[in-house]
Amino acid sequence: MGHAYMGKVLWVDLSTGTITTESIPDRLYTRFLSGTGLASWLLYQRIPPGADPLGPDNILGFVSGVLTGSGSLFTGRWMAVGKSPLTGTWGDTNCGGNLAPGIKGCGVDGIFFTGRSNHPVYLYADTKGAELRDASHLWGQDAIETERLLIEENGRRQRVRVACIGIAGERRSLISGIVNHGGRLAARSGLGAVMGAKGLKAVVLCGAHRVHAYDRPRMKALSLSCNAHVAFQPPFLNGTMTAYLGTLMRFLPTQMEIDGMLYKVMLEKWGTVNQNQIAIEIGDAPVMNWKGSNRDFGLEASRPIDPDEFTRPVVAKYFCYSCPLGCGGISLAPDGKTEVHRPEYESTIALGGLCLNKDTDSIYYLNELLNRAGMDTISVGGTVAFAVECFETGILTSADTDGLKLTWGNTEAIVQLVEKMVRREGIGDLLADGTKRAAEKIGKGAGKMAIHAGGQEPGMHDGRYDPGFALHNVVEATPGRHTIGAYMYYEMFQLWRKIPELPNPFLFYLKGSKYQANREKAIMGAACSQYMNVINGAGCCLFGAFLGAHRIPVFDWLNAATGWDFSPDEYMVIGHRIQTVKQLFNIKQGIDPKDIRLSKRLLGDPPQTEGANKGRTVPLEKLRRYYWREMGYDMDSGVPTDTCLAQLGLEKQ
Repeated sequence: MGHAYMGKVLWVDLSTGTITTESIPDRLYTRFLSGTGLASWLLYQRIPPGADPLGPDNILGFVSGVLTGSGSLFTGRWMAVGKSPLTGTWGDTNCGGNLAPGIKGCGVDGIFFTGRSNHPVYLYADTKGAELRDASHLWGQDAIETERLLIEENGRRQRVRVACIGIAGERRSLISGIVNHGGRLAARSGLGAVMGAKGLKAVVLCGAHRVHAYDRPRMKALSLSCNAHVAFQPPFLNGTMTAYLGTLMRFLPTQMEIDGMLYKVMLEKWGTVNQNQIAIEIGDAPVMNWKGSNRDFGLEASRPIDPDEFTRPVVAKYFCYSCPLGCGGISLAPDGKTEVHRPEYESTIALGGLCLNKDTDSIYYLNELLNRAGMDTISVGGTVAFAVECFETGILTSADTDGLKLTWGNTEAIVQLVEKMVRREGIGDLLADGTKRAAEKIGKGAGKMAIHAGGQEPGMHDGRYDPGFALHNVVEATPGRHTIGAYMYYEMFQLWRKIPELPNPFLFYLKGSKYQANREKAIMGAACSQYMNVINGAGCCLFGAFLGAHRIPVFDWLNAATGWDFSPDEYMVIGHRIQTVKQLFNIKQGIDPKDIRLSKRLLGDPPQTEGANKGRTVPLEKLRRYYWREMGYDMDSGVPTDTCLAQLGLEKQ
């Protein structure tokens, strides 16, 4: 018998070199799960108010989920956590790859770093213990080369797992991330800069502890049932036809409730790039720094990012740990020799349509460059588009840009600018910390062109198409999140099948109904936040969650893995508690929830005059007030009420 979680976390003081193990009582797991749930509680308690995100008081954590290694599917996600240097808020970032089982293989559910080393180090941990080792010889190496060297140093064993930073993290770029498994990037929140500031080059995990599930036969039965849904794969359209499907969807006055099985079919065929042209045509994908539309990057212009263009070079599917789907791809680079990770949807849009870049080869090159540097493609693309618009309007001149002519679609200039950002060279140094800080330094009205949510560039999903994206960009404790909630996410989660009191959308509905601010929308938003906290506490993948709560049995898996007997409603309360602790974390750090705002352009203020989102405006302030009320927070301030805290057992905090 077992309970799936390891019951311990590792604490590493980089200032003193001291490494200790802390036992975590069962009651904390039943209240917060593990993953970002347990981490939120520990960091809320232990990071002091006003901590410098790049200083020794910040805590950087690597955590896995309750279900990782338990025999469940889609549960190989690991997360990095800490106070974000990009937004000053709670920061977390989510990644697949192979690190998650490595954490639990070392006998712990999380590894947390305090202090700061005065020279480069990496942590080595295995079944017997952990130690800090010198990393001076690795400093300056790119992330993929660093991983290769560390695997060689540590015996080439199959179970060696590495998470590390590239030169962007070393140079404390606030849009840098943490790299695992040859280029999988935990990109958001700028936590690569935290790692670099602490002098921590890498984490190397070689443990072999087993994860024990309470009811193995039940786990197996649930996973077999889930896998039957994954295996269903009927014939589907080719890449070009998806663009025309998007055009048809744009012209229809109604929208159909999205079943995640349709998305699964497309995901298995093309990976996340299945959305590329559909998203542009329906108004979901941003164009020209969010001011353009499908009119500017239409069917012919966007053909270089046709899903088939990114599928033909694939030589092998890529599977994260415990994933039966394999939405990733190992591709031949344009040179026909080098194997690289296929760019994802977010990267192809950020480095493509957002900058009007129509060159497929450059997207492959930039994606690999940024993976090696450990830099967030979303924020990089957003910052480049910002710089191009500043150049277009005369705020930046050739003298400011080191002679680069930053015009829309100028592939050569875009590539050179990104290279400068990676090296923090010239204009690249100004831009390497994202749009908000660059705009503050430039002045001259550049802030109107700096598109961000609370300091972070948003993901490549437009709230003018789905206002749920706009809502979650500002109500989540980490601003700018596209992986938590949207109306389309709520439809795919199908939570009403497990919790009947939740709204069940109509199969067909008028598109205009999406722009109403009412209690039903608030309930949907709150449910997304709560459910995704459960998903992240379990270590589950968002794409797996899209299959629907009746097909991916997260609640039942958790019970079978741990021996608990919680209902779906009780798990949603756990998700609510985690969300509230993150909100309290921000308040403790001096963040006023109502000050987290989204750039007006993203709200249709003013509305676009042409294209898929023509005339659309998002009533964000009303949506946020209703959401806060549904969560039990004060409608005006976003501060959790005493009643809410009491109901969640947080009243003494």
